[in-house]
Amino acid sequence: MTETPAPRPEASGSMSGPILVGVMPGQHPIVLEQAALVAAAARVPLLCGYADVTVYPVDGSTGGPAAPIDPDGVDEDFGGIPESLTQAIDDQLAARGVEWSVVQLAGEPARALAREAEAVGASMIVVGTREHKLAAAVKELTAGSVARHLFHRQVRPVLVVPVNPRVPIDDDDD
Repeated sequence: MTETPAPRPEASGSMSGPILVGVMPGQHPIVLEQAALVAAAARVPLLCGYADVTVYPVDGSTGGPAAPIDPDGVDEDFGGIPESLTQAIDDQLAARGVEWSVVQLAGEPARALAREAEAVGASMIVVGTREHKLAAAVKELTAGSVARHLFHRQVRPVLVVPVNPRVPIDDDDD
């Protein structure tokens, strides 16, 4: 039996759905900046998706009801987007002139972003790479990268913004 490929976003040369960008507290500002540039150029809204890995989607949806993975570890501010994250996004995008909003997603970030992109008809998903630190290297080794999961399992374009790239020194300039 041949499997039918998933439908691809319309190839009309113009974007109509929002640009979905993965956001998290402490994220390098270049990721949001690049997503805002793409959204402004395409004249589409920017949707900032915050994936909370401490909850899972109860009904399989993205923004629907979520339950904590560890109900005993729940504190009173369960189930919200950190105010500091919303404020940081607002500060960074205030002068950009792009329409934006934030949505809380539940579960593993790559899957949550893919579900949300499908649900809203996103034109593109934007994510950043990890910083070059030991903890990030260990996390990527054990869990893989969000970018890698997305571009291997996604029908829509994925823009991966390098954060703190390692640029090789060109020896041919001498």
